[in-house]
Amino acid sequence: MAEPQDPTVSALREVLTNESEPLARRYRALFSLKHLACLQPPTEKTLPAIQAIAAALSSRSALLKHELAYCLGQSKNPNAIPYLRRVLEDRNEDAMCRHEAAEALGALGYPESLDILKALRDDKNEPDVVRETCDIAVDRILWETSEERKTEKLKPRFASTDFASIDPAPPLPISTKEPSIEELEATLLDTKLPLFKRYRAMFALRDLASPPDLPTATPAVQALAKGLKDPSALFRHEIAFVFGQLCHPAAIPSLTETLSNLKEVGMVRHEAAEALGSLGDEEGVEETLRKFLNDPEQVVRDSIMVALDMAEYEKNGDKEYALLPETVSVA
Repeated sequence: MAEPQDPTVSALREVLTNESEPLARRYRALFSLKHLACLQPPTEKTLPAIQAIAAALSSRSALLKHELAYCLGQSKNPNAIPYLRRVLEDRNEDAMCRHEAAEALGALGYPESLDILKALRDDKNEPDVVRETCDIAVDRILWETSEERKTEKLKPRFASTDFASIDPAPPLPISTKEPSIEELEATLLDTKLPLFKRYRAMFALRDLASPPDLPTATPAVQALAKGLKDPSALFRHEIAFVFGQLCHPAAIPSLTETLSNLKEVGMVRHEAAEALGSLGDEEGVEETLRKFLNDPEQVVRDSIMVALDMAEYEKNGDKEYALLPETVSVA
């Protein structure tokens, strides 16, 4: 006899997998499930939550699918691996979703994922965004199990940052009492360096920008903004993601410029839109977002809807961006 399903997980799964539900509501259901999927130690709701997230990977929305992959990667749970491998191996899948699946496998950190990641990293027929992500994911897993990791002296604030996310790369260790934003910026922008090392500089700069009243915050944001001109779309997209984490007003001009650039690729513009959504309580941001409600790119239009919902959440001061159990209902 099958185990009875938890009613909250079942209701959230119903919302998440329902293509007729508004995308913003599906996002809120996803982040409610993510909370359950990431519980440490796992509970009886953890595996059903992972399965519920994975059930939506057949969605028509590339934006939602890429967010599903991200959430699975944050779970620290090996049960997510088969679902992510399936997305990554599917060459008919949107490259943005495959990239996120590769990044998620790197975040999970299990050596059993190295075979597929190395194979796609070295496959010249793969899109750049997939190959580059696999390259970073391989380096992250190798770092996770390396002697280097054991000997690196990360300052306490870098070892335990203001951010709960498992990042594609750890921040670079800071060896001096006064971290040099100029040196980190030089590493960030040096296209001759491995992407993994440049990502490490990116996350070190992010940590110097939080909380926003740190004396290093605005200079760090300004250094990161220069990465939005990088030749790699993957790199530009990650800079926009970091700005969404920081919610620093100094990022608004560069995010607005990125979103407004119709020649920029969708995966970068969508990330800029969502980052602006996290700054939705700042003056003029909502007005900017609304200008792109009818954007020619589907992934941007979808992101604008989610970003406006996030902006509303920021203005209302809601406790968390999720469907609380008492508000879940099945349509």
